[in-house]
Amino acid sequence: MGVDNFVKVFADYRFWPAVQHVALFVVIWLISLTILVVLLALLVHAIRVRWLSSASRFLFYIPGALAGASSVMLWLFLLDPAVSPVSGILNAFGLETFVQTVSLDNLPVIFTLIAFWAGAGGWIIIMYGALNNIPVEVMEAARIDGAGPVKTAWHIQIPLMRKWISYMAVMSLAAGTQLFVEPRVLSQASKGVVPPDYSLNQLAYLFAFRQNDFNGSAAISLLLLVVAAGLSALFVFRGGLFERD
Repeated sequence: MGVDNFVKVFADYRFWPAVQHVALFVVIWLISLTILVVLLALLVHAIRVRWLSSASRFLFYIPGALAGASSVMLWLFLLDPAVSPVSGILNAFGLETFVQTVSLDNLPVIFTLIAFWAGAGGWIIIMYGALNNIPVEVMEAARIDGAGPVKTAWHIQIPLMRKWISYMAVMSLAAGTQLFVEPRVLSQASKGVVPPDYSLNQLAYLFAFRQNDFNGSAAISLLLLVVAAGLSALFVFRGGLFERD
């Protein structure tokens, strides 16, 4: 029966650790993405030198041009203190080997860095376009009223970007809950230091193709769908995504 498949998944010793891993990553990812993307978009928008602004947007876009697997392979190189160009930073945190770097405690931050590197640039460009759509009259009125850059950003620009921020949150949530390529590649590279059932997608893969339990895999997929849809609905309604101006 269908309910039995969900009961079986809930009782699996690998399920709840995978839930915790994905939930922690998604929380760190969404918070850091929202803060940094909005901040960088505001900074780029504030640059008045045309060529510098264009160059900044181009540089933000480059990481997103790399395929997901290629991006992870690049990070395998960066995360190994023996060959990484940022080994000094890794050593400063007490990380002297690749195994230490990819320990379970560090993985949520590592996956956040990889995801930010691959996807944030495109969102910065989108937020930049949203800032350009703010009427010039509104910005001029704020300056006349004596609002500085910080007050203008907090009280005018960010509220007017609310729909775009909600849209970014929905799309990033959908991508974050599908965590698969990054832990799978790191698991193979670390020879099992990163477990093969780290994320829910990995666990669904093991159910389907290692245990021949497609019903259990489908149950995990449906749970991911329900949770992602519920949280996305929250972002949509709280962010007023479908409200008319």
